[in-house]
Amino acid sequence: MTASGDPPVALSIAGSDSGAGAGIQADIKTMGALGVLATTAITAVTAQSTVEVREVLHVPPSMVDAQIGAVVDDMVVVAVKTGMLGTPDVVETVTRRAVAGDLPRLVVDPVMVASTGRALLVTEGIEAYRRMLLPQALIVTPNLWEAALLAGIDPGPGETLADVAAMVEAARRIHDLGPAWVLVKGGHLPGVGVPGHPDAPDVVSDVLFDGSEVTIVSQPLVDTANTHGTGCSLSAAITAELALGATIPDAVDAARAFVHRALVGGASWRLGQGHGPLDHLGWSSPSPETTE
Repeated sequence: MTASGDPPVALSIAGSDSGAGAGIQADIKTMGALGVLATTAITAVTAQSTVEVREVLHVPPSMVDAQIGAVVDDMVVVAVKTGMLGTPDVVETVTRRAVAGDLPRLVVDPVMVASTGRALLVTEGIEAYRRMLLPQALIVTPNLWEAALLAGIDPGPGETLADVAAMVEAARRIHDLGPAWVLVKGGHLPGVGVPGHPDAPDVVSDVLFDGSEVTIVSQPLVDTANTHGTGCSLSAAITAELALGATIPDAVDAARAFVHRALVGGASWRLGQGHGPLDHLGWSSPSPETTE
């Protein structure tokens, strides 16, 4: 809460997930769980489940801009994240708002490919991110596929960055594009997200880079297939922590801890036939009555 007793306000500019595991829905749950009011600007509507993305309908850039304007003209937004933007025109629209100073503490989650493999950004949008939006970002949070695309690294057909050393190199290249901080997420390293996989690591590592110092942050692997929306939730949690006044390193640490708890909480759920959602709201945690 702020000194006035009001919750801080954050803004998520992202797509809608009808299955509610990722996108705007994950952002609202994450920010709310952390005590931050989540306002929204929807960039796309997806027909999506735990198994697949069936259809994508992009919102016109003028409507995306109108949503952002309606929020920032009315409330004091103290941190912002972007998720799925979908088209170069929307990337440009968001960039203009950032340049104008309407998007403080900007967290860019460059959502380009769904975990099911469906492309969520046209090819021209990658260059739009590189040239326009990344220089406006306080922190950018790509997964391995997105990091390779942004860094101009070709790991091979159907492959991603394979290890922490490759993640560090990608982080350095992405930082050269202009963001103040880069967090390359290791959630798609070999064996992660596949229960019982023989190559699964004991820990999952992310790479945080500020232009001078590389920090490797690791947590124990949660052996679960319920990982849908992990990246959205992490960037939303970072945004919420920034809205609450945290520094980038502290925000990243707190956000990673939040996502880890949510993964543990939802690890045994059987919701849907694919990669299920996280326990954003702590439903699986013991209630106070059961711990007395």
